[in-house]
Amino acid sequence: MAESKRDYYEVLGVSRDADDATLKKAYRQVAKKYHPDMNPGDAEAEKKFKEASEAYAVLSDPEKRRQYDQFGHAAFEGGAGGAGGFGGFDFGGADFSDIFGDIFGDLFGGGSRRGRAGQGPMKGMNIRKSVRITFEEAVFGCEKEIEVILKDPCPKCSGTGAKPGTSPETCPKCGGKGQVVYTQQSFFGTVQNVQTCPDCHGTGKIIREKCLDCSGTGYVSNKKKIAVTIPAGIDNGQSVRIRDKGEPGVNGGPRGDLLVEVNVSRHPIFQRQDMHIFSTVPISFAQAAIGADIRIKTVDGEVLYNVKPGTKTDTKVRLKGKGVPSLRNSQVRGDHYVTLVIQTPEHLSQEAKEALRRFDELTGNTLGTASESDSEPKSGKKKKGFMDKVKEAFDD
Repeated sequence: MAESKRDYYEVLGVSRDADDATLKKAYRQVAKKYHPDMNPGDAEAEKKFKEASEAYAVLSDPEKRRQYDQFGHAAFEGGAGGAGGFGGFDFGGADFSDIFGDIFGDLFGGGSRRGRAGQGPMKGMNIRKSVRITFEEAVFGCEKEIEVILKDPCPKCSGTGAKPGTSPETCPKCGGKGQVVYTQQSFFGTVQNVQTCPDCHGTGKIIREKCLDCSGTGYVSNKKKIAVTIPAGIDNGQSVRIRDKGEPGVNGGPRGDLLVEVNVSRHPIFQRQDMHIFSTVPISFAQAAIGADIRIKTVDGEVLYNVKPGTKTDTKVRLKGKGVPSLRNSQVRGDHYVTLVIQTPEHLSQEAKEALRRFDELTGNTLGTASESDSEPKSGKKKKGFMDKVKEAFDD
């Protein structure tokens, strides 16, 4: 009795609504795991490899997948390899080239067909530096100067890397292409794998006699000072990009960039959250009780603020437009939020103590249980309120 086939979706471990990318990723994992070259002499692994290849050949083809979803394995019986075998199955509709290029690259240490080096100009690597600035410099922006080590074309060999009087030669191994093609035998036949040339490292050139000044690299390192414009509103940890100030490119590619990370020093008074600034301002009990004009420090300087009579501790005050500018539009600024905290005096003179006792006497009945003397006088005069007594006590 012929062995029944497993469901193709089950073989690849995907759902029935899996898209092409999911199918390809799943097949690559299974094929790599059970590939005969990874499991020499293992008949069971070879069987699973063939099973997965058959499943992918069907599910990666839209028409075959439609037929399989409708009729199952019966759609391919009779000339398609039968119910139990794989030898006669038609794999022609499936594209295994990219997949096996990746697999053989992993198996034999080479690169895949995609993203290989030496094919053309490549941008140089970025350089990273950091700079420390003050809180105010982050708010309003500033100019800073930093030192970096940059590679410039060697003046002695004009950037060729070859000893003066000589020239780089075409690499004989790759013929100047920067790539070599390796051939591997697989279950499906011959697979070609393209790799970076190991002799010229993808440059296509061989330097027989190297320049002594640059050791054949074509570049010399120089310390340079670069001006960095820090934009208003930048926050701690953000970076400024200066283009074309990084490492030189490969095969004529452009230079990389210089990325300057900004570290903002902590401020003794202000704290920042996004575009808003927060601070705490102490006020006296008298200022809170009867009101007063106080000066509040902001990044723009001091501003005058009128404390309303009867202000409670932890009252929040909003100073509109006194925050941090937007990085996108410096004309747009956040707000400055101030928390007013009433401070209790710790060291009092004898005169101050007497004044507070007098204040306590004047306000004691108002804060305590009402007595007959606290009621409205028969004369019809209005009883003095708490704020009136506070003002009277401090006037005395």
